[in-house]
Amino acid sequence: MTATATGKLAIVGAGNMGNAIASLFASHGWETLLIDPSQAAREKSRERLLQALPQGSGLLSWDADLQAAQDASLIIEAAPEILSLKQSIFAELEACCPASTVIATNTSGISINQLAAGLKNPERFIGTHFFTPADIIPLVEVIVCEQTLPEHSEYVSSLLRSVGKLPVLVRKDIPGFIANRLQHALAREAMSLLEKGVASAEDIDTVAKLALGIRLAITGPLEQRDINGLDVHHAITEYLYPDLENRQTASRELSERVARGQLGVKSGHGFYDWTAPERRALLEEKQATLQALVKLLQAPRSH
Repeated sequence: MTATATGKLAIVGAGNMGNAIASLFASHGWETLLIDPSQAAREKSRERLLQALPQGSGLLSWDADLQAAQDASLIIEAAPEILSLKQSIFAELEACCPASTVIATNTSGISINQLAAGLKNPERFIGTHFFTPADIIPLVEVIVCEQTLPEHSEYVSSLLRSVGKLPVLVRKDIPGFIANRLQHALAREAMSLLEKGVASAEDIDTVAKLALGIRLAITGPLEQRDINGLDVHHAITEYLYPDLENRQTASRELSERVARGQLGVKSGHGFYDWTAPERRALLEEKQATLQALVKLLQAPRSH
């Protein structure tokens, strides 16, 4: 199975992630269908995408019925992270789509094997974990289930490369895959430092951004260990590992904020006050900075 230059993509779920994936593919010439049972979600999606991609209006379409995906070469499910909902979507898609259609899920952590458990043709099922914002962040985790055929993972990876993405193959289905495991380990330690009064939220984030983040943009954690010296890292583990946060439940700092309805940007408050005008402006700046950083990192380098 080979990836064509363009084709028809169906996306199930017209929320933020579905819209960003649609924007990506439509901008590369793909006929892109967004399916969502909510008329309000479809109308909001239409307004957002046609404003962002006026030149792609002929490639974009919307529907409420999953059967509209029956002639798509690839389907990406981007529905809410509810196992039963996703499984019901896959069952309906299998009933109306040919066995050759590749069905992917954009879950950020639900087991791919668990999602594929009730499928009649699990060999064509795969995980494609995009990162927010999906039309900017280049990396996509491609996760296989136990039955996924290699030709399908190769097809999806090739297709993603054709629209400018960098696919990374996750060979073993584990909770959180790669990125979320690394991200949550860092967040757990950061919340522990805040809870212990080691530093303020702003100072902890500053260290992550200006010490770790800058380096992580060009050097991964295993590569950095090689650069520092594995003997040095090994010596540090002797005294540091026993003191690192290893709790199996959410921190008090996180649980108490959630209980108070302080959910972050969506509610206006979290670890920061997002109602402040300067904070709102910062969000917009972050998007532009992120685009510039990705462009810089993807620029050809002399060797």
